[in-house]
Amino acid sequence: MRLRNLIWKELRQRPTPMFTGLLTVTLGVTALVAIQHITISSEEKISQDMDTLGANVLVLPNSVSLDDYYSADMHGKTMPEEFVTRLALARLPGVQNLAPKLCLETSAEEHQFILTGILPKSEFQAKSAWQGLNLVANPIGSDRGCCETSATAAGADSGDRTSLASTRTIDELGSRELILGSDLASEMNVGIGEEISILGDTFQVSTILPATGTIDDSRAFAHLHSVQELAETGPVVNVIEIMACCDDAAGGLITDLEAELPEARVVTLAQIVETQVAVNGLMSRLSWVFFSILLLVGGASVASVMYANVTERRREIGTLMALGASRWLIARLFLGKAMLLGIFGGLGGFLLGAVLASLIGPGWLDIEVRLMPGLCGVGVAAATIVALAATYLPARRASLLDPCLVFGDS
Repeated sequence: MRLRNLIWKELRQRPTPMFTGLLTVTLGVTALVAIQHITISSEEKISQDMDTLGANVLVLPNSVSLDDYYSADMHGKTMPEEFVTRLALARLPGVQNLAPKLCLETSAEEHQFILTGILPKSEFQAKSAWQGLNLVANPIGSDRGCCETSATAAGADSGDRTSLASTRTIDELGSRELILGSDLASEMNVGIGEEISILGDTFQVSTILPATGTIDDSRAFAHLHSVQELAETGPVVNVIEIMACCDDAAGGLITDLEAELPEARVVTLAQIVETQVAVNGLMSRLSWVFFSILLLVGGASVASVMYANVTERRREIGTLMALGASRWLIARLFLGKAMLLGIFGGLGGFLLGAVLASLIGPGWLDIEVRLMPGLCGVGVAAATIVALAATYLPARRASLLDPCLVFGDS
């Protein structure tokens, strides 16, 4: 009988003990794969968001707890729009642009979406994703140019709202004009020039933004004062995004902003990103800790199963050796079972971890998880090594059994 057949026969005849070791090894690989997928995908999302989010300082209501820096305007709290005027008049050094926003959830054409009130020039200047499309107007605030993106060529805006697709320029937004993100326009199946009823009034779609790959693709934008009027919120905003000179944003500007607006909370994206990166690093290290602990437990379980298996099968081992089986064949019998446990545990752990990460990432953390096949090799290799190491002593013990003593004991 071939060695392969002996191994499969053993696994079929004694599935329960083997399943315990297999389960523990699988859980160890699952923990590593799931956490690593989420951690790496989170780091990629941070990098992408920072590329598309032009503002690097946020002014928020004092009571807001910031959980997601990219959707910081969705906290539901408000502060007076007068804060924008105070900051503009203060002309703080390093402030390139101010972008006040008021966001609220509404519906139109049986579609739920976020309506964002903006002041056109400052809103487009604050978004680097739109700067790449030349949706930039002259900044307000300081004349310093340390971080400033070059403005659109003079005369680019012809005043025709449909010319945005070619000129990529907008300076003014009418009180009942609407800008739609590409995803929202596609979902609602509306085009430029069509009318949409929002908040009990009619808005005309002035343009549809090209896809930016950000949350703005699923939003609608209208004039800030129109949104305030129709929503009856009064002159308030959810957030003031500030495009600040990089050196000033990391230095004294925050102190100046806090002194100017003691009633508000000033947050720099650098601080938030550093915190998120630190959390990601901690998660990555913890994944290896969990992986190591679970694999050690799995190794101990495999060793226990193998020792018990050697004890139970002493007569069978003795019979094989009496029939001419070498000590190396006996050792390979147990090591072969361990290798199968490691391979199947690694593959099963990778599949479970990938599925778990794909469910947790988008569902709980708003992170699109990218499959990383390289972790499959890491999981299988580690699980196999642990299983083989845990089986070495039981296999050696089995190979050293004396057939005469085995049958003499019986």
